[in-house]
Amino acid sequence: MKSFIDVSPDSHFPIQNLPYGVFSTPDNATHRIGVAIGDLILDLSVISHLFCGPVLSSQQNVFKQATLNAIMSLGCAAWKEARATLQGLLTADNPCLRDDQGLRAKAFVQQNTATMHLPADIGDYTDFYSSIDHATNVGTMFRGKENALMPNWKYLPVGYHGRASSVVVSGTPVRRPNGQTRPKDEEPPTYGPCRLMDFELEMAYFVGPGNTMGEPILAKNAHEHIFGCALMNDWSARDIQKWEYIPLGPFGAKNLGTSIGAWVVTMEALMPFTVDNYAQDPVPFSYLQHNDKYTFDVKLEVGIRADGSDHVGTVCRSNFRYMYWTMKQQLAHHTVTGCNMRPGDLLASGTISGPEEESFGSMLELSWRGSKTVDIGNGATRKFLQDGDEVVVTGYCQGEGYKVGFGNCTGKILPAHSVQ
Repeated sequence: MKSFIDVSPDSHFPIQNLPYGVFSTPDNATHRIGVAIGDLILDLSVISHLFCGPVLSSQQNVFKQATLNAIMSLGCAAWKEARATLQGLLTADNPCLRDDQGLRAKAFVQQNTATMHLPADIGDYTDFYSSIDHATNVGTMFRGKENALMPNWKYLPVGYHGRASSVVVSGTPVRRPNGQTRPKDEEPPTYGPCRLMDFELEMAYFVGPGNTMGEPILAKNAHEHIFGCALMNDWSARDIQKWEYIPLGPFGAKNLGTSIGAWVVTMEALMPFTVDNYAQDPVPFSYLQHNDKYTFDVKLEVGIRADGSDHVGTVCRSNFRYMYWTMKQQLAHHTVTGCNMRPGDLLASGTISGPEEESFGSMLELSWRGSKTVDIGNGATRKFLQDGDEVVVTGYCQGEGYKVGFGNCTGKILPAHSVQ
């Protein structure tokens, strides 16, 4: 499949991808829905009249909204029809859009002139803890190798309810938090700036159609409720977290900010890149079982750019395939109690770490709790993140001569407020 839009083989956004995002431009501050193709954005509000299929002909207004929530709510049949329509319009041999110069001038925007916004109105956000290598690493540091995994870890996808209000789009700065820490276990806690600021490499996904309260979603059907994926950096204040998390888990150390990529890659675009699911032992309970592959070969990298530097030093190369629990299992467990999900709800994988040191998805692991330094290039090293550091997350799937990618997810650390 080839588009009439020129797309480099290194681009994350060929016609095989077509991720959704929300953008505005200097001459039009209205938030609009677009899809990325090469270096351009196709403004769907301009071409909404071209969605004439059996499902979308009566739903064209969803492409004129300021968020993706309405599209997410329509379900799989609408998503597939929208994708087929877009690919058809963008193919090299379709004159409809290709030869209409007036429509093309209105419909296409250069990505580098656009401002990206949160893709959806996120009602709720839940973060899981589903990478076995990450969980083993952290458990080993704090409890020893013999007790690395808690007794429940292989029976259910561990997670916690995060804070949706502090989810921000890529490029938004994040401020180092103040909070309580206890640097020395034998002394009382202190109050002040976080000293152990960290990134967490994650993948996030958006819920489409929800479920009625009291009616759970089974894993075997959960794909019908998953719209697409985005990159995530779930910032973490490790020293604050260590002091506060007992007995109820993450709180202020995690609500300081969560960065997500601007582009949402649909599950249909990702399906060619499935790999075998992680072999699970013991066998999960029936509500968590599904036979189809729902683990994805997404190559992930994290880089750090020091303040004032042009160099981004790669510190992590990992992969979304290193997940013990699948997205379908996470969603099923989230709703097994009858918890009702809604379109635009955001769920996340938890830190993604692989078996090799270079694939560890956080500074906590890369520096092994601060016991060694991490090279970020140009003679600079880190144990944890410093003020002014910019963290750059990127990811893509490699096809034959093309990439299906997510772009970047970036965020720069601002200094903490002065303690009063």
